[in-house]
Amino acid sequence: MRIIVPIKQVPETSNVRMDPVTGTMVREGVESIVNPLDLYAIETAIRLKERYRGEIIVISMGPEKAIEAIKEAIAMGCDDGILLSDKRFAGADTFATSYVLAKAIEKIGLFDLIICGERATDGDTGQVGPGIASFLDLPLSTFTSEIIKIDDKKILVKRLVEEGYEEIEMPLPAVLTVIKEISEPRLPTLRGKIKAKSIKIPIWNAEKINAEEDKIGLKGSPTRVVKIFSPKVMREGKKIVVKDETTLHKALEEILKYLIEKEFI
Repeated sequence: MRIIVPIKQVPETSNVRMDPVTGTMVREGVESIVNPLDLYAIETAIRLKERYRGEIIVISMGPEKAIEAIKEAIAMGCDDGILLSDKRFAGADTFATSYVLAKAIEKIGLFDLIICGERATDGDTGQVGPGIASFLDLPLSTFTSEIIKIDDKKILVKRLVEEGYEEIEMPLPAVLTVIKEISEPRLPTLRGKIKAKSIKIPIWNAEKINAEEDKIGLKGSPTRVVKIFSPKVMREGKKIVVKDETTLHKALEEILKYLIEKEFI
């Protein structure tokens, strides 16, 4: 079995800053970590590898610093990694990011599964996994909570939906986005850290994956952040002091009147 796990290096939640001019996230000089929700995708892939044998390739798009995230995944138990890094990739929205990742996966070649985290904590869109599936024309299961059964040709999974859960069967290869319920991420091992330290991560640019110039980076991003601001929370309230039974009845009447005016009742 060959599994590909796209991951992202994100700023720690407390360090997220946006550039008010460009509308993009400030990443320089900010401590970064593996996207926490991608850890569940990594763990899911490792468990499948332990059960069925095979290979796990981690891919990530970002600056050279993102090699740290790839090596952490290798230290956990993944086999190899590829960094997609090119100045022309900068400023990509989820559409352009999905395109670059999909082109890299095409370059890698044959695979059985692509396993993604549910979403990235810095963007919170949950669109990249489905975007990859769309570009590669593959079946997709989002919010996957359990892999029930898998063989050479198909996979049966359970996924979270509004009404509870549903089971779906898909032909392979396929794309999954997974939620926390699917696994509990392990810590990197000493052997894994030694392997990660010695392994050389190849860096692929736009030419390497045959990416079209008008589909990458800001140029290939159909969405734009036009304005960034901190919302001001305005709360106007009225205080009613209840001292006796008379004021209690008055307070109840005013509350009832307010609820009727706002059409709550």
